[in-house]
Amino acid sequence: MAEIKQYVFFDFEMLCSTNGMTFSDMESIRLGAVKYDIDTEKVDYFDHYIRPIHFKKLSYFCKQLTGIKDEDLIGAPSFHEVFDLFIEWVGGIKKTRFFSWSKSDLSRLKIDAVLHDISPSTIKKIEKRYVDFQEIFTKRVTKNQFSVENALALYGLHFIGEKHNPMYDAFNTLRIYLAFLNEPVKTDLVMLRQFIFVDPDEVPELKDINQRLSNYLSSEIQQFVQNLTDIYSLKDFHKVLKSIRKLVEKYENIICNRSGLFSKRNILIVRKFVDFYHEMLFAYQEHSNHSSRIIILNEYIVQPIEFLTLKRG
Repeated sequence: MAEIKQYVFFDFEMLCSTNGMTFSDMESIRLGAVKYDIDTEKVDYFDHYIRPIHFKKLSYFCKQLTGIKDEDLIGAPSFHEVFDLFIEWVGGIKKTRFFSWSKSDLSRLKIDAVLHDISPSTIKKIEKRYVDFQEIFTKRVTKNQFSVENALALYGLHFIGEKHNPMYDAFNTLRIYLAFLNEPVKTDLVMLRQFIFVDPDEVPELKDINQRLSNYLSSEIQQFVQNLTDIYSLKDFHKVLKSIRKLVEKYENIICNRSGLFSKRNILIVRKFVDFYHEMLFAYQEHSNHSSRIIILNEYIVQPIEFLTLKRG
């Protein structure tokens, strides 16, 4: 794949109604995007209304939600025409990484591309280079899905521009992405509040973070080990796996350590716990494949996690 030279963030506004619509019927009525040059940090903008195939008067709800009026769409170009303008504006798919805040925008692009006989190969090239940034941000920073406005607030930023204008939605998503990339310490502090330190006021000073994190890890691992037994039914073992997975999802971001905040010891503990989860998952899959009803935990699986509790306690 060619070297990435630019980021393109895009967003669609779609037909909508309080009466309910299937997603396939929610044709695009506006495409907004921003293009960020990685070398120069220059930002370019794209904003076009789209005339849907099945055009009727917009519902009051849709007008209020999107700010789009019927007259904006009557003389607007078709999706195919706007997409051609978009590709020309992008200036090279192979050098571009595409982003949106939710995969629904990619889904909308794919559905409308079929409706308007757009080359599938072009869409596949975009999809190959596409990132659902909301999904990454949720997994890495917030645990739960945030709106663009609320995600900005985590970095002390305010929404710039007109809300529900897809170009400004794309621009503000870019701002979140740049904060995510360029402020790793703040990102990891937000992550600690969202995933581990439940009380927003609980995050300690930087010098005390590893001790507090160590205390949390020690307490949760010890509690987990104390509840382990040697023999499980397959059904009960599946419940154990779910509890381990929750702990892994809670702490696995520590391993990334882009900020450099976390100690080698805490990273090692989390990594060993993740390895333990995969060992347990493998044991479950093996027993399930052989239609076993009972699982007996071998020492080589349990000893590493027991060793962690001894070292920490």
